[in-house]
Amino acid sequence: MSRLQTRFAELKEQNRAALVTFVTAGDPSYDTSLAILKGLPGAGADVIELGMPFTDPMADGPAIQLANIRALGAKQNLAKTLQMVREFRKDNNQTPLVLMGYFNPIHMYGVPRFIADAKEAGVDGLIVVDMPPEHNGELCDPAQAAGIDFIRLTTPTTDDVRLPTVLNGSSGFVYYVSVAGVTGAGAATLEHVEEAVARLRRHTDLPISIGFGIRTPEQAANIARLADGVVVGSALIDHIANATTPEQAIDGVLSLCSALSEGVRKARVS
Repeated sequence: MSRLQTRFAELKEQNRAALVTFVTAGDPSYDTSLAILKGLPGAGADVIELGMPFTDPMADGPAIQLANIRALGAKQNLAKTLQMVREFRKDNNQTPLVLMGYFNPIHMYGVPRFIADAKEAGVDGLIVVDMPPEHNGELCDPAQAAGIDFIRLTTPTTDDVRLPTVLNGSSGFVYYVSVAGVTGAGAATLEHVEEAVARLRRHTDLPISIGFGIRTPEQAANIARLADGVVVGSALIDHIANATTPEQAIDGVLSLCSALSEGVRKARVS
C-alpha cells in the first residue's frame, strides 16, 4: 500500500479523521519553510500538502496568493520544492506528502522529468487544480503509472452527471472543496457538508477530505465527525504572514497545527 492508503487505513482503525495541512513551499524563505515542513508531523499533521509556488494561483484567495508571492520573491522554484521534499524524507518516511498547485510549473519543468524527480524525492500524490479529467493522459495517467496518486477536487457545483468523470482515475483521496469560491473563503454549513459527503460516498470508496474555510479547532472537529480528512491551509499561512521573525512563523504554524490536531483527535470521542 502507498503511504496515503496506509495512513487513511490506520486512521480508520482508530476511528478518526486525518488532519491535512497545507503550506506553500518556500514561504517566507526556504529555511523557514523547511523547518515548518519538518515540524508539522510532530505537531499532529497526518498528511501534508505542499504548495508549488506559481504566479497565477487562480483557485486561491488572498492568503495563499500572498504566500506564493513571498515564496517566489525568495527565489523558490519547483526544483527547490522537490529538494525540500528530499530533505523532509531524510527524517520522515511515514507521513504522506502531496504536492499541490497548477500545471504550468510542471509543464515548464517537463512532465516525464517531473514525475521521475517527484517519485525519487518521496512525493506521494499530486493535486493539480487546473488539470481536468479530459487531460488525464498529460499528467494523471503517467503519474499513477509511476506510483504517484492523483487527487481530484470536487465542488458543490460538481453534479451527479459530472462526478463519475471527475472521479475517474482519482486515487489517494478525494478533496471536496466545501464552498464555491477561493481558498480561505467562508465556511460551508455542516448540513451542506453532510449531504455532500453522503453523495460522494455513493460514487467512490476513496477517503473524502474537506477543505476551504476551516480555520479553528472547533470547525476542524465538526468536519472530522463527517469526513475522513480535514484540510487547513489559509489559517496556517496567516501565521506566516503576520510573523516578524522566522521563529514566530514556525511557532505560530505549529501551535495552530497542534490545536487543530487536538480538535480532530477528540471529534469522535463519545
